[in-house]
Amino acid sequence: MSVLDFLRPAPYIEEIQDEGLVKKNYKYWRLRTFYAMYVGYAFYYFTRKSFTFALPALQNDLGLDKFELGLLGTVLSLSYGASKFLSGILGDKSNPRYFMSIGLILTGIFNLLFGLSSVWWAFAIFWGLNGWFQGWGWPGCAKLLTHWYSHSERGRWWSIWNTSHNLGGALIPILAAACAFHFGWRYALFVPGIMCIVVGFFLMNRLRDTPQSLGLPPIEKFRSDYTDVQSKHKDKVALSAKEILWEYVLTNKYIWVLAFSYFFVYIIRTAINDWSMFYLVEVKNYTMIEAGICVSWFEIGGFFGSLAAGWSSDIVFRGKRVPVIVLFSVSILALIAGFRAVDMAWPLLDAIFLFLFGFFIFGPQMLIGMVPAELSHKKAAATATGFVGCFAYLGAAVAGGPLGAITKQWGWDTFLLILIGCAFISSLLMAPLWALKSNPNQRTIDEEAKT
Repeated sequence: MSVLDFLRPAPYIEEIQDEGLVKKNYKYWRLRTFYAMYVGYAFYYFTRKSFTFALPALQNDLGLDKFELGLLGTVLSLSYGASKFLSGILGDKSNPRYFMSIGLILTGIFNLLFGLSSVWWAFAIFWGLNGWFQGWGWPGCAKLLTHWYSHSERGRWWSIWNTSHNLGGALIPILAAACAFHFGWRYALFVPGIMCIVVGFFLMNRLRDTPQSLGLPPIEKFRSDYTDVQSKHKDKVALSAKEILWEYVLTNKYIWVLAFSYFFVYIIRTAINDWSMFYLVEVKNYTMIEAGICVSWFEIGGFFGSLAAGWSSDIVFRGKRVPVIVLFSVSILALIAGFRAVDMAWPLLDAIFLFLFGFFIFGPQMLIGMVPAELSHKKAAATATGFVGCFAYLGAAVAGGPLGAITKQWGWDTFLLILIGCAFISSLLMAPLWALKSNPNQRTIDEEAKT
């Protein structure tokens, strides 16, 4: 039996005709699917960020220098970015119940193996493999969110799910730092790893595939919620990998625009996330505790920013996501310019800045990751979102070593100017798509019906 046979999507079964039972089952399975996805993706962050809290000990105990440690971060970004695209293709042809849960179990195993290692080459192998299986989390969530939640409500559901990033990002520092402090750096890998293996089996128990695999109608039929180009005919049961990749992703010009914009958004997100601590300590002479308190507000701001972006795109802009992306990106540009202009050491003001950075960065980060699912066929959702996600983590890689080298050579002022430029380019790329709601290049109703 091949991997694809094991992970293949659950077959459709005969549709339930009792409307009351359909409504009851939809309510139950939508809630169950959502909380399982939310918990599962939050725990993916446990095994993605655990390494951060082992860095000082790896430098002190094993003699690894900052360049070697930085390369491990680059290995993770590159392997994760490549996986988001390639795993997206596999994810569209797989059952997220197993795809997402197995990925989480394997990330836990590679965290354990990393914690058992003591040489750089082993760290690089296990952290690269961790990055690869980290990429198995997003495709499953993208597929589930697209199939279980319809267009007019998806922004709200997707935004709430997106806060799992912030929950995981906020909890792992507490867990991993406590483990490292009391038991040593290896336990900062062991404990999250074991937890994720357990949660992986929890996901396998909780999740299911599409509504049709449970005898329920497609979500668009259930909610009578069709976009302008959707038809009410029965879905084509399957698309080939070639159709998914070529017809709905690689030849879709809007997907390419989103991908390039995501590249610049992720440079900003990763740069502020990874370098703001250093900036506050080196430029404003904060203590590590003062800087850490300021930086913690970044994730809090991101939590509220994701919710605000999703709800406003649904309610204020009636399903149009791009206006929110553009407005948030322009706000980031103004904020970075303001942050650059204020050179005084004032922790309260800097905490407010970090909160607002998180608020306005996680909005575009969430929506640009969501829009590709709506601009391609819903059976290509994981591939489309994985493709733009690949570009995002190329941006994350640039925000690591390359941006660090630039900052070392030309200083923090240049660092901030680069981020201002990234916000400007992202806004410029997205502005022409302001009025876009659904993909005008999708096949028409008549063409779809022929399939």
